[in-house]
Amino acid sequence: MKKKQPGKLSRLLRLVVSSLDPRAYIHLFRMINYYNYSHVVPRRKLTLGPGAAISPDSVFSNPERITAGRNLRLGSRCHLWAGPAKGRIVMGDDVLLGPEVMVTAANYRFNDGQPVTQQHMDEADVVIGNDVWLGTRVVVLPGVTINEGAIVGAGAVVTKSIPAFAIATGVPAKVVGTRQLASPENASQNAGDSP
Repeated sequence: MKKKQPGKLSRLLRLVVSSLDPRAYIHLFRMINYYNYSHVVPRRKLTLGPGAAISPDSVFSNPERITAGRNLRLGSRCHLWAGPAKGRIVMGDDVLLGPEVMVTAANYRFNDGQPVTQQHMDEADVVIGNDVWLGTRVVVLPGVTINEGAIVGAGAVVTKSIPAFAIATGVPAKVVGTRQLASPENASQNAGDSP
């Protein structure tokens, strides 16, 4: 059976009615409020090095405890949540976070005998070294250090620290390889080969 398509008049009527519905405008104000308290105001409190490129739909929590070095690249819909009391997120130079990456320096407890949302949070710093790339939808949990030059593949959940220049994937993230970098001699030879 084929889905019945509404006619032009029906679509026009739907447009007029939805344009006059006050609930749409109330929702718009709620979206503006959310954007203001999750991105616009917090972004002013971040400590960033020069050259940062931050997607306008990124979300920050407790931004006074978030720092980054030079040339941060923050993809669409990333969430950087520092802890509410002390947990920091510290990123080095040339860090690249793909879309929808979540980095948190705090996590709810769950065995304190009350609803999760009423329990205390455990906080621990997250440190991301220079030249680290986190692929799309990576989740980084509190207390993790991702050392210099590491790459974490899309969809990984990082529960333990990652060594320098490692390539890690999976849930939980495990090292599956090592990043090969050009030696200074090879880099100068390759530069001489270009036209």
